[in-house]
Amino acid sequence: MLIIGIAGGTGCGKTTVVNQIIGELPENEVGVISQDAYYNDLSHLSFAERSEINFDHPRAIDFQLLGEHLSQLKKGIPIQQPVYSFSRHNRTRDTVLIQPRKVMIVEGILIMTNPQIRDMFDIKIFVHADSDERLIRRIRRDINDRGRDIAEVLTRYQTTLKPMHDQFIEPTKEYADIIIPNNKYNTVAVDIVRTIINEKLL
Repeated sequence: MLIIGIAGGTGCGKTTVVNQIIGELPENEVGVISQDAYYNDLSHLSFAERSEINFDHPRAIDFQLLGEHLSQLKKGIPIQQPVYSFSRHNRTRDTVLIQPRKVMIVEGILIMTNPQIRDMFDIKIFVHADSDERLIRRIRRDINDRGRDIAEVLTRYQTTLKPMHDQFIEPTKEYADIIIPNNKYNTVAVDIVRTIINEKLL
């Protein structure tokens, strides 16, 4: 199994890059796992308490469970991936069955901050985008998809998201094997990754 980690700041376009990479690959041989599914279970806290959590800090992620799941997949064992609700700031009671694939892509802003998880990646990719562009995308996503208002989004950006990006996420760029600028010129980097994956699938 080839495990590829794709990191980068919020709104940098990781999902777009993932879709570009897997777009021309056999559907049943490539799987995707999102870090967003592995936020800690906060059922013991009230909604108000959960709302105060800094979800852009590495401590917000259940890296132990993510590591266990990646190990299981590497052994050919299916996993039950958690389902996370951004509107409730907590996991739901649902899970999603993820089957092992020849190639597993793990994407998320914090996945390369954890040394144990980082060491499990055969290829480490960092997607770079301009900070203003990332903010615009974050605002649109949080309002349209996550039911938040503009004041909440901007407050969270100023108080946690940007400081956490500068402290934890941007420094992980140094671990990347490939840095992909998320613009119209990224086709060469994406093609390189796709070529490596195709060689693995042969």
